[in-house]
Amino acid sequence: MQLHDLKPNKGAKKARKRVGRGNSAGGGTTAGRGTKGQLSRSGGGKGAGFEGGQNPLAMRLPKLPGFRNPSRVEYAPVNVSRLNEKFNDGDVVDGESLTAAGIIKKPTVLVKVLGDGDLEKALTVKVAKVSKTAQQKIEAAGGKVE
Repeated sequence: MQLHDLKPNKGAKKARKRVGRGNSAGGGTTAGRGTKGQLSRSGGGKGAGFEGGQNPLAMRLPKLPGFRNPSRVEYAPVNVSRLNEKFNDGDVVDGESLTAAGIIKKPTVLVKVLGDGDLEKALTVKVAKVSKTAQQKIEAAGGKVE
C-alpha cells in the first residue's frame, strides 16, 4: 500500500450544499434563509459590536476619565545605591556602562539618578537627569555630574 492509495471511508466525506443555485439544485429561492426579515436580506444581521441597542463599548470608552500626555518623557530610575554596588572608583556612568552593568536594557534609554542609598565611590555621572539629593551624594563622595 502506498500513500496515494489511502482514501477516506465511504460516506465519511460529504460535499457541502451549494445554496441559491436554482430550485432544481435543492437550495434555490430562499436558499435556506426563510422568508422575509432582516436575516433573509443580503448584508442582514446586527453587525459586529452591536449590543442590543445599548451604547456599544467602542462609543462608551472615550467618555472614561483620564488624559494621556502625548509629549510625556519617561525616565528609567536608578538609585545611587545601585551605582555603588555595580561600579568601581573613578568609573564613568553613562548609557553604555549602565547597559553593560545590566541596570538598563538599551544605552539609548533616558536615565534619572535618584538619591536613595549611600555612595562611597567617586563616579563621573553623564545621564539625562539627576535629582538634587543624588547630586549632593555624588559630589560628597568626590564624583561629579555632567
